[in-house]
Amino acid sequence: MTKCPYVPPHEWNVDFPHLMLRAKAVKHQQGKTRSRDKILSATDAVGTLAGIPIVSALVNAVNRNKIGRRVVEELFEVHPDAVLPEYHSKTLRRRISIDRDKIASTAVAAGPTHGKVALFATCYANYNEPALGEDLIAVFEHNKIPVRLTDTERCCGMPKLELGDLEAVDKAKQMNIPQLLKFIDQGWDIVAPVPSCVLMFKQELPLLFPNDADVARVRDHVYDPFEYLMLRHKHGRLNTYFKNSLGKIAYHVACHLRVQNIGMKTRDLLQLVPDTVVDVIERCSGHDGTYAVKKEFHEVSMKICKPVIKRVEKSVADHYSSDCPMAGHQIENGLQNGREPEHPLKLLRHAYGI
Repeated sequence: MTKCPYVPPHEWNVDFPHLMLRAKAVKHQQGKTRSRDKILSATDAVGTLAGIPIVSALVNAVNRNKIGRRVVEELFEVHPDAVLPEYHSKTLRRRISIDRDKIASTAVAAGPTHGKVALFATCYANYNEPALGEDLIAVFEHNKIPVRLTDTERCCGMPKLELGDLEAVDKAKQMNIPQLLKFIDQGWDIVAPVPSCVLMFKQELPLLFPNDADVARVRDHVYDPFEYLMLRHKHGRLNTYFKNSLGKIAYHVACHLRVQNIGMKTRDLLQLVPDTVVDVIERCSGHDGTYAVKKEFHEVSMKICKPVIKRVEKSVADHYSSDCPMAGHQIENGLQNGREPEHPLKLLRHAYGI
């Protein structure tokens, strides 16, 4: 295997991923983006449609049925063995009241954190795994951190960015940044439960719009959930009374979390739980947004994931987990043993006994 010699720390500092992204952007501008890829990246539109009660039941039934998956394969070129997300008609926004300002008066600042959080739910936590958002809220409120949802939100834009659709990214930015700034101006911090969304606001948008002061302000107030909790812990504001141990955890560090360069805050927090051992796995799961579900790439994605799967199997852990829900299901698909991944927030909630 060879590696490009001109990537950091070489003085030429070639950013290979973003170089490839530029190629995708050119391809998209030339009208060469496939309809399948446009549909898969339209998370807001698909989530809204699939969130209609009758439609969500139909979509989930089709996705669980072999014949249905063959139809999906023919129509959208989605691999029949790829894990597709479940859709919920009772979304996170329907489960959680948006207006929770009355609890904000209990907020206590600690270090850079203001102690009250506006949750950017993300498409995934809203439409596909609302329990993820509920776990986050439960854990934060157990730590005396008031949480409310943002008034409105669009997809962070990461799926469109990976498609090279920079116009759609700009539209998402124009919708989201003013919304998030409104809460930042009122003293709220922003937290998102999916690493890709945090990365979008922390790194990708600032790179795309380096002269946008509003984007820079949002960048400075967006946090990963465990990053936020560990900042609170540094200043004595984390509840470290745990009712349940977690045993051994095979913990996969999501790629989009690693590149944030914040350290292993998830591991550090989980290791605070008594009688808990965290076996860290720093390898790519191969999911990469929509890459793993595409017919032509799924088998390659599973080969990429194979070292992770082997590590989980070798670990013989009580739980396996990833900050990225999609990576967790990619690992589940490779294990083929009926065991489901458990998100670190779910594990932490169990440790607290709440």
